[in-house]
Amino acid sequence: MAIQWFPGHMNTTRNAIKERMKGGIDVVIELLDARCPGASANPLLAELTDSKPTLKLLNKQDLADPARTALWLAHYNALPATRAIALDTAMVAPAKALVAACRELAPNRGGMAKPLRVLICGIPNVGKSTLINTLVGKRSAKTGDEPGITKVEQKIVLDQDVYLFDTPGMLWPRISIEQAGYNLAASGAVGRNAFDEAEVALELLHYLRAEYAGRVEERYKLASSVDGGELDDEGLLTAIGRKRGAMLGGGRVSLQKAAEVLIYEFRQGLLGRITLETPEQFAAWAAAAALADQQRLEKIAARKRKTKTPQRGGPVAEDEQ
Repeated sequence: MAIQWFPGHMNTTRNAIKERMKGGIDVVIELLDARCPGASANPLLAELTDSKPTLKLLNKQDLADPARTALWLAHYNALPATRAIALDTAMVAPAKALVAACRELAPNRGGMAKPLRVLICGIPNVGKSTLINTLVGKRSAKTGDEPGITKVEQKIVLDQDVYLFDTPGMLWPRISIEQAGYNLAASGAVGRNAFDEAEVALELLHYLRAEYAGRVEERYKLASSVDGGELDDEGLLTAIGRKRGAMLGGGRVSLQKAAEVLIYEFRQGLLGRITLETPEQFAAWAAAAALADQQRLEKIAARKRKTKTPQRGGPVAEDEQ
């Protein structure tokens, strides 16, 4: 399944980031979803921001697996010119922590003569507007549970010599890592029209059964087997739908409704604190996607070469006439 979502306003955001960088930015904050830190990291960001020092914020850590959050923090903190911290809505004085981390990344900036200029970026629905409201102590940014709420750039005074520039959420044109697409869909980063809920729910179930054994069965009071046979993912999703009354006529279960239940409860943390990827898993998915892309490009090149080769008695390509 290809999950792709690149509305026009996101292209506008990309251009806005480029223009903001021309005006001078010292540190880039990238807000990530702690439940999928790899999938929610924008691969275009380093290119757009000229590889400026970066602060990775793993948001919604209260919904994520704390052991895996620690792995991701260690992973990002090991990168050059990068700091990483985790936060959630319960964090005390988040502005203080952010300002301290940004000053550490740009020690030569500060004071009214050289104010520290910070750009904050993130995928849609990662909680950026909620964080900004917390930082400034008022509802300066619109919030909602659907992607694409923030539409214009905002400037916020984070400290007397620290200016924070906010931009709308932005995905990238092509999600090449298939599992990343599923994780973004499950976490709520892409709009509902961009994916099939039943397919995402089945992928989510498959991962949870492998990495968080028993968590789903416990939540929905289900047995993982029937008549001695192990339920497959679709069978388990069907059982969830039956438990939650997601029924159609004739006693049939609506997998669509069952999927909506599962995805909603995952997003709300009702299945427990879960992270959908480790740094090692994401690196493996990325390597597999890069190999698949290379093979795809090689096939395209081979087809082009074939069309340029004249066949006996056949037409000759235009550039060979």
